[in-house]
Amino acid sequence: MTEHQRLASAGRRAAQRSRFDQLKVLQAAGKGSSEIVRETGLNWRTVTKWTRLDILPERGIMAPKPTTPNQFRKYLARRWAEGCTFGRQLLAEIRPLGYTGSLTHLQRLLRTWRQAHFAALAGAPLPPVSVLPQTISCVVAAALCIKPRGLLTAPQAEKVDLLKCSSPDFATTRQLVMRFRGILRGRDTDKLSTWLDDARASGIHCLRQFALKARQDLAAVRNAVTERWSNGQTEGQINRLKTLKRAMYGRAGIDLLRARMVPLRTSHVHTN
Repeated sequence: MTEHQRLASAGRRAAQRSRFDQLKVLQAAGKGSSEIVRETGLNWRTVTKWTRLDILPERGIMAPKPTTPNQFRKYLARRWAEGCTFGRQLLAEIRPLGYTGSLTHLQRLLRTWRQAHFAALAGAPLPPVSVLPQTISCVVAAALCIKPRGLLTAPQAEKVDLLKCSSPDFATTRQLVMRFRGILRGRDTDKLSTWLDDARASGIHCLRQFALKARQDLAAVRNAVTERWSNGQTEGQINRLKTLKRAMYGRAGIDLLRARMVPLRTSHVHTN
């Protein structure tokens, strides 16, 4: 794979992960599949599949090809255990078996085995094992932070408990978020000033910034808590349009561009 292809693949994967995170945020907010389809522009089959997942699965690994030494890994491992560790010798042995790759690819595989061998001889410690059973993205953690305990599924509650144990900042943030949620639902503006002081003293940057901005126009914040009017529908439609706009970038290929340009050139010729 060339560098351009690798970057393009990484970009597509990043975009897919971003849309997956957006879906999980909407799902954590209690949105149904139909609403998620409308707001994200995803296919309903994709939405149905992703709503059942906690993390975006990695792409499938292609089967080894004759140009890669992994197809001959079993043979190479046996010869390595027998004491044959020279790349050129092993290359000569796997050529008749069908290997069509280069010595460089083979040496790259053998280099990892040598490093592991030297580390074992030196008594180097093994890399630490993560406490969490799986990687939890920042967006999913943020969605779990704002979801009440009663609305969490069993896997989500387990993730929340793991995050609270492994990150004191997450525990503090979740506690303050739940208090703020109670203020909003109870329309209790008397507790707002105390909450803003606690958020500012928490030492968490995003909460401190939120508290500082809210203090600048506290009257508007109080009105937002007590009044029944909201621009949520407007903001939702704006976000939907932005999502559709981003999704359409890159869809128009050269064939579509040529099809649109030919009529323009023809009309230009006729007018002249």
